Amino acid sequence: MGEKPVISRADLHFWEEPPISGTNGSGTIFFSGCNLQCVFCQNEKISRGKFGKEITIDELKCIYHELIDKGAHNINLVTGTHFIDAIEKSLDTPLCVPVVYNCGGYESLDSLKRLEGKIQIYLPDLKYADDELAIKYSHAPNYFETATKAIKEMHRQVGNYIINDDGIMEKGVIVRHLILPGELKNTKRVIDWIKENFREGEILFSLMSQFTPIESCKIPNLTRRLTQEEYDEIQEYLFNSGIEDGFMQELSSASEEYVPPFKLGENIP
Repeated sequence: MGEKPVISRADLHFWEEPPISGTNGSGTIFFSGCNLQCVFCQNEKISRGKFGKEITIDELKCIYHELIDKGAHNINLVTGTHFIDAIEKSLDTPLCVPVVYNCGGYESLDSLKRLEGKIQIYLPDLKYADDELAIKYSHAPNYFETATKAIKEMHRQVGNYIINDDGIMEKGVIVRHLILPGELKNTKRVIDWIKENFREGEILFSLMSQFTPIESCKIPNLTRRLTQEEYDEIQEYLFNSGIEDGFMQELSSASEEYVPPFKLGENIP
């Protein structure tokens, strides 16, 4: 990717966690490309390649304000790691709503420190506690060490989460984890890490069951959705962990309905 940001969609988005989407929606900007290469990516149309529209930093700023004018509770920057220079410059003036940095967790500390004071809400994945899986599924060496250090830095920057009286998040960290079929041990280790490293009231944990197979991925266990038995096992493990701050999706969330439409030229102000 070049220096200028490339975006594939900018619109109100209603499928994030409740304190992010709220009632009005999250002002979400999907950047094209990704610093991970997940073989199961539901957004592969934009994450692999340069599908999207190249814009200037000033245009990016204008999009922020157009989404805010539509009533967005926040500005939600999705997979913008490789455009860190542009994001940093675009936030030189504070916005009147929180800015969400929505990423795969594979972030350098140097990049995150450049965003300090500009980001109010961090929304990282913690995809793997098993580095062999990280390499196999996302081509990401040292993922667990990199992501866990990044998450601790995010929490250091923004502190414990705050949700206002309207149920909207004002600041904090939500760590997401997608349960992969056949990889329950990985999920349990992620839950264990969250439990061991954060106390009640510090961060939110979002456990997602929305895994939906894509046609291009032929790895046997990733060609199916979670079973009810797998879902029930992880639900019980999470309950027994004592983690109460967060969310767990229903098994019915595994649907193409939750994949945003990416059509070049549409939904880009």
